[in-house]
Amino acid sequence: MSVINHDVIIVGAGLAGLRAAVEAAEYCDVAVISKLHPLRSHSGAAQGGICAALGNEEEDYPLWHAFDTVKGADYLGDQDAIEVMCNDAPRAIIEMEHFGVPFSRTKEGKIAQRPFGGHTRNFGEAPVRRACYAADRTGHVCLHTLYEQCIKRKVRFYSEYQVLDICETEGVVCGVVTYNIRTGEIDVFNSKAVMFATGGFGRAYKTTSNAHANTGDGLGIVMRHGIPLEDMEFVQFHPTGLYRLGILVTEGARGEGGVLRNASGERFMERYAPTVKDLAPRDMISRCMYQEVREGRGVGTAKDYISLDLTHLSLKQIETKLPEISTFAKIYLGVDPSKNPIPVQPTCHYAMGGIPTNVDGRVVTDEKNTVKIGFWAAGECACVSVHGANRLGTNSLLDLIVFGRRAGKDIVQFVRETKGKMPVQKDADKKVREKINNILSRTKGESVGKIRADLQQMMMDKVSVFRTEELLASACRDIKSLRERAKNAVVQDKGKEFNTDLLDAIELEFMIDYSQTIIEGAYHRKESRGAHAHEDYPKRDDANFMKHTLCLVDEGGHSEIKYKPVNMALAERNWEYREKFVAKERKY
Repeated sequence: MSVINHDVIIVGAGLAGLRAAVEAAEYCDVAVISKLHPLRSHSGAAQGGICAALGNEEEDYPLWHAFDTVKGADYLGDQDAIEVMCNDAPRAIIEMEHFGVPFSRTKEGKIAQRPFGGHTRNFGEAPVRRACYAADRTGHVCLHTLYEQCIKRKVRFYSEYQVLDICETEGVVCGVVTYNIRTGEIDVFNSKAVMFATGGFGRAYKTTSNAHANTGDGLGIVMRHGIPLEDMEFVQFHPTGLYRLGILVTEGARGEGGVLRNASGERFMERYAPTVKDLAPRDMISRCMYQEVREGRGVGTAKDYISLDLTHLSLKQIETKLPEISTFAKIYLGVDPSKNPIPVQPTCHYAMGGIPTNVDGRVVTDEKNTVKIGFWAAGECACVSVHGANRLGTNSLLDLIVFGRRAGKDIVQFVRETKGKMPVQKDADKKVREKINNILSRTKGESVGKIRADLQQMMMDKVSVFRTEELLASACRDIKSLRERAKNAVVQDKGKEFNTDLLDAIELEFMIDYSQTIIEGAYHRKESRGAHAHEDYPKRDDANFMKHTLCLVDEGGHSEIKYKPVNMALAERNWEYREKFVAKERKY
């Protein structure tokens, strides 16, 4: 076993991890650990844009942005964090431009902006152009730019290392335990600060826009250390995934004028959201699409999808502003979007819940927001709760940049105040070695792939866009069965080098753990709010459920649920806009 020392360890090389690394590397020795090459991180798949109230194309203000975010979150977002994010957005975008992000431009040379779902002017009056974009490759160019900035600052990258555990000494996080995918060796990284930026968990579902690497490892690891996950029942389904594949078709397609049509060619969103129509929030549009299919208005021979119509847009508009999705439609479905509508259906896209943190990215461990010393998290794996029960499009990249930077700044301050090296945890690698040996020693049992496929299908069938008491109760039973089956999963590859079969088995255990928190949180939330649409409880219940869920599941499958209050800072402040942020029925 090698012990590798750095001041700061960041796990995950997406935008949140890289932005924190850029911030901290000016003052500290920073290492970034990733199971992929950094430029393959899933942040690069983000297409449509990153929002900020720049007002380049029309009047806009951070306060309007904050209102849209609070309302889009179905009032479950923490308003102190939302205010921080929206106020910092314009500065963050200009900074990214100065780092080198090649944003698309207006005729005047300013950063171009387009409308996105749920973003409005003057507190809901009409759609507004707030999404800054680089064609439909915004995440891609942001990822490359921050990687370049990290190289410039001499950040040390450890690619193809999978983190399997964190190290603690007397309750203080002081490093991580890794598996070197190339060699099969176990290494311990010792540090003064650890940050998780491990991304989302869309691979728990069969149909998803997420990359194959998005298995939610960070979430499984923290629960093994007694840290609960927050608001895991809120899983966003993006309305426009390519039919049967789930590959993302950016909301920017609708921002540029694309419309959703049912089998009769009707632009049905005019019935559901007459003000913003096809630019309603994602949770609402996904439910409306399912409703159209349920009521027999779906498209195709099986009547099981909806059409995204871009045929009225000019070829130049499609080729310059939406080139990537045009290519995807042609390659994967054989559809030319300039001539024919694209078949789409909702796809599991984003996790609103995750590892609880405060606005500086510090991980908190309970309903009292007790800080875990030495431990930070940011990005999709974290829940600072700016997204509440439903995230607005383009707020994800903003979340990564704003809170990645804030975590980086806070880490620098912590490292400066921490004198000397943190002591290495004794036998830090023991649990990991025991787990690996246990998995490799099995000779009889099911394949990991079969168990994982059954998990993904179950989550898709019983814990997706619409939920019922019966389905969730059935899912609770299913997850227990899957846990027992996973204990006997057999891997065929018994070698050391590039043993992805072994890693799949470890990831499966993490997937089962956090999937149980999704199911348990959904079962106990007896209301409908944001992405959690419970058909037995169709109304939002602010009296009983205006609160965050904290769910902890141990390795044996035993769960514990607690709750903590939502921060309503903007609604409780004595100012002229107070009433705008008080919870009310969500209409568009």
